[in-house]
Amino acid sequence: MGRFISIFMIVLASVVAAALAQSASNVLATYNDYNPEQNHWDLNAVHAYCSTWDANKSLAWRKEYGWTAFCGPVGPHGEASCGRCLKVTNTRTGAQTTVRIIDQCSNGGLDLDTGVFQTLDTDGSGYAQGHLIVDYQFITC
Repeated sequence: MGRFISIFMIVLASVVAAALAQSASNVLATYNDYNPEQNHWDLNAVHAYCSTWDANKSLAWRKEYGWTAFCGPVGPHGEASCGRCLKVTNTRTGAQTTVRIIDQCSNGGLDLDTGVFQTLDTDGSGYAQGHLIVDYQFITC
């Protein structure tokens, strides 16, 4: 009986881990001029959807990662996505960065702050095309 419980717990832990490891590949990423530095990392000033829940977070919290809007094919949407972090990888160059979700979008992927977009667009092809193709994975902030 103890062996059955051990196997059950391992299977249950695997299912939970898979559910938490949300990621998507070959996702469209555009750019948005949130200009967090010029706007003093104020979510209200940029009219971010998540400002309702996150505008009063500490300045250190708001500055810790670059900003993005999220409307990707995999993961939570709306309030449930606010404040969560993504590891984003440019599929063309392999450049990576971590971003915090502060807004919603409608392009089916990510709408990265211009500074984040520049960090990922290491070969300039993203600006030339007007978008990047990225992979993302939800991570713990």
